[in-house]
Amino acid sequence: MPSVESSLQPCLHPIYARLLCAALQRRGFDAEQILAGTGLDWQQLHADNRSLCFAQIQRLIRRAIQLTECPWLGLETGCATQVSAHGPVGYAAVACADLRGVLQVVERFSVLRMNGVRLTGYERDGRYHMCGDEAFDLGDAREHILATMAGTALRLLDAVCGGLALAELEFAFPFPEPPWAERYRELLGQVVFDAPAYGVSLPLEWLDRPSLSADPVAARNALRDCEQLLHGTPRGSDWSARVQLRLLACQGRYPTLQQLAEEFHLSERTLIRRLREEGVQYQQLLDEVRQELACWLLQNTALSVEAVAERVGYQDSSNFSRIFRRWLGVTPRAWRQGAA
Repeated sequence: MPSVESSLQPCLHPIYARLLCAALQRRGFDAEQILAGTGLDWQQLHADNRSLCFAQIQRLIRRAIQLTECPWLGLETGCATQVSAHGPVGYAAVACADLRGVLQVVERFSVLRMNGVRLTGYERDGRYHMCGDEAFDLGDAREHILATMAGTALRLLDAVCGGLALAELEFAFPFPEPPWAERYRELLGQVVFDAPAYGVSLPLEWLDRPSLSADPVAARNALRDCEQLLHGTPRGSDWSARVQLRLLACQGRYPTLQQLAEEFHLSERTLIRRLREEGVQYQQLLDEVRQELACWLLQNTALSVEAVAERVGYQDSSNFSRIFRRWLGVTPRAWRQGAA
């Protein structure tokens, strides 16, 4: 089970949650059905580009599989994902001169889209291997996430190189062979289960294959954007992410806006302005952190509602219950029962 800190830290770009929601809509489910019990808001999910935390992703995945009764949904979603959905990382990858450059981009910058699995590549026995190191226990979302990554990798390789010989690709998954393994083989080709880690391997000679969409100018521009994002150049949701991470490190006693501004060596007015430029307010970020922590504690621990209230900064449990109902439409006890 992931720690509280890791499960609540920003993990995945919201585009992937939107793609999953779109897949569910195509199967006939509406927004209310899709997000029931997840604590996510449809409008905010589709308008806000701040990364989702793992706890939010995990609840959405559970709901999706519950609705569809399709445990391999992640694989199908990944295979159907357009390269453009990966933003600057996708643009940089497809614009590289050859497959070697594509894989280097994916390994270096994939953390910009999801930081729960780190990719590294190496050569061995005439093949190139890209393996995924799980930053924390992905729990019951593991198969869905890794299968989505595999489908995404296949779609990217196909977009860059054209028709691929699936017999020469091999995907590895670190979980037992499921009853629906044949679906994996139909979509991916060679598949190994019970592997030490997630990975994909291909012949070394493929690395020199020219990209069908090579564009040196576009590659330079996209790589520059990726480097800026990787090194934290203030842009996009940088300040809201900093505030969110600072609040996640608290244990029930949260700083005021003025105290937080002083920590960042800013005036209160400047911090308000920078957050406003990103479309958020301090109270909104504080409520989101408290809500996610409360949901995680209710779902993953046996703490009483009163103890959970105290952990998220409410001394009065009745006040906490009232605010929780405002957040999710139900009481903490009712939410815990529904999430069980």
